[in-house]
Amino acid sequence: LHEIQRQVNDLWQNLLYPVTRGNDTDGMIYATCEVKPSSKIDADKPRVTGQVLFRQSYSYGRLEALFYLDGFPLDNNQSSRAIHIHELGDLSNGCDSTGGHYNPFRVNHPRHPGDFGNFLPKEGKIRKYKTNLFATVFGPYSIMGRSVVIHEQEDDMGKGNNKASLENGNAGKRLACCVIGISNKNLWEEKLPEVMDKKKR
Repeated sequence: LHEIQRQVNDLWQNLLYPVTRGNDTDGMIYATCEVKPSSKIDADKPRVTGQVLFRQSYSYGRLEALFYLDGFPLDNNQSSRAIHIHELGDLSNGCDSTGGHYNPFRVNHPRHPGDFGNFLPKEGKIRKYKTNLFATVFGPYSIMGRSVVIHEQEDDMGKGNNKASLENGNAGKRLACCVIGISNKNLWEEKLPEVMDKKKR
């Protein structure tokens, strides 16, 4: 079964996203998402920029992610912000055209593969490293070409007792977004030390 799964993954990977692990990436695939403010947000909302970076070992490793975001209010009394993967990589109407949460298995929020949870900005920044994520860059459920959306509000994690809670966690307006694409390892190696250093402090 493992061999069949590997062959299916290889087939999908070569058909849809013709990238294989490079000899210089230690068996890893890297991806980046260049975050920009939504063209549809009000002028008084935070202008969030930065990157969400991914890496995953070919082809059975669990996905890792770095969240490196700036532009939040500087006061430390604000609420956390929800971050999710959305279905479409379409930014033609700002972040509003990225569709709903990427939900290939038709399950309720917060069990979608890209439901990353809540992130608390400190001094206007989010610096976070997450491992063992359920999303993947390989195979038929790949997140490549989809989008990451940073929301205005906190994710209620499906406990809001209404329909929207089970679809999107009542996370509010879409402040910023980006489309996930293949990258080399340079960005990951550049950003990881700062994120890990902040974690230690």
